[in-house]
Amino acid sequence: MDEPIYIVSGARTPMGGLLGDLATISATQLGSVAIEAALDRGGVTPQAVDEVFMGCVLPAGLKQCPARQAMLGAGIPSSTGAVTINKACGSGMQATMHAIDSIKAGTNHIVMAGGLESMSNAPHLLPRGRTGIRLGHGKVYDHMFIDGLEDAYTGGAMGGFAQQTADEHGVTREAMDAFAIESLTRAKAAIDGGKLVAEMAPVTVTTRSGEHQITNDEQPHKGNIGKIPSLRPAFAKEGTITAANASSISDGASALVVASEWAVREHTLTPMATVLAHSRFSRAPEEFTLAPVGAIESLLKKTGWQAGDVDLWEINEAFAMVTMLSMKAFDLDHARVNVHGGACAQGHPIGSTGSRIIITLMHALRHYGKQRGVAALCIGGGEATAIAIEITH
Repeated sequence: MDEPIYIVSGARTPMGGLLGDLATISATQLGSVAIEAALDRGGVTPQAVDEVFMGCVLPAGLKQCPARQAMLGAGIPSSTGAVTINKACGSGMQATMHAIDSIKAGTNHIVMAGGLESMSNAPHLLPRGRTGIRLGHGKVYDHMFIDGLEDAYTGGAMGGFAQQTADEHGVTREAMDAFAIESLTRAKAAIDGGKLVAEMAPVTVTTRSGEHQITNDEQPHKGNIGKIPSLRPAFAKEGTITAANASSISDGASALVVASEWAVREHTLTPMATVLAHSRFSRAPEEFTLAPVGAIESLLKKTGWQAGDVDLWEINEAFAMVTMLSMKAFDLDHARVNVHGGACAQGHPIGSTGSRIIITLMHALRHYGKQRGVAALCIGGGEATAIAIEITH
């Protein structure tokens, strides 16, 4: 990248569990909350935004153009264009990469990027409903599973592939459980210590007793560390992957303001981070849990960094073994990876996580006085993306 491209600000909603704290709020409403917070914290007026890119993996039933609904709900004017992006778990990061590339190409100067997902509100689908089920049994498909959590080619759960790879690479149940326990411990400590306040955009929910603000991730303090070693395998009878050492079904949204050097000067903005590079890596669909290794390797080549040059890492815990295999490949100290916990504890709203981990990384770097960070995640279908940033102030 020639001229610097900046991330001015970033905010994300708390993450709610399946049918939990945020279940009454639509994905587009969650997106509006995150976008509005990102604008406010960056000192960016809605009118200054040239375009909006938002990831969403489960759009069925949300009505037309979820990204546009979210931006209009946040007060961005109707003259601004919006694009909804689906790259499975990488949607939020791909939206950010599109924002960066559009600025680099000279198309835009200020772009809102992020992701939104309400897995709780994903509907069920009725095949042949249009033509009628004339004879015999019909089927109802879960939109969340068929379009978000299952392999398109075999119909198997993504966790089945993760289990296969864990077996092939000798990742034990004990090691994955220990990783999940540490993730949960860190996530609880981050909430209790107020370390996530700077990135959080509270969500107002209405119940019979009135309005309430949701300010923290729902699931960490519901996790029971004592039960983790005794949980049943989730994807194979003698398997090692469980509900605890895998990410949970969740709701949430996240948003980043990405800007050119010209826009930063013109609007007197104070950016949080500079984007150094981004990368993508693809391999066979069943090997998706290994893809982050290739994406990180490509990213390090682009930046000229060694793995040891990176202060903090966010490597999404779609399954504990994904992060563990990347840590092993680059000999990473766990003390520098997912310092506030990860998806095993917090959850994984699939359309949002890619941008959420950039926001978490950026705020963690600032909180600990560090400079260089890398965020990466695996993606269903055999892909992965990664991004490198440096804190500017």
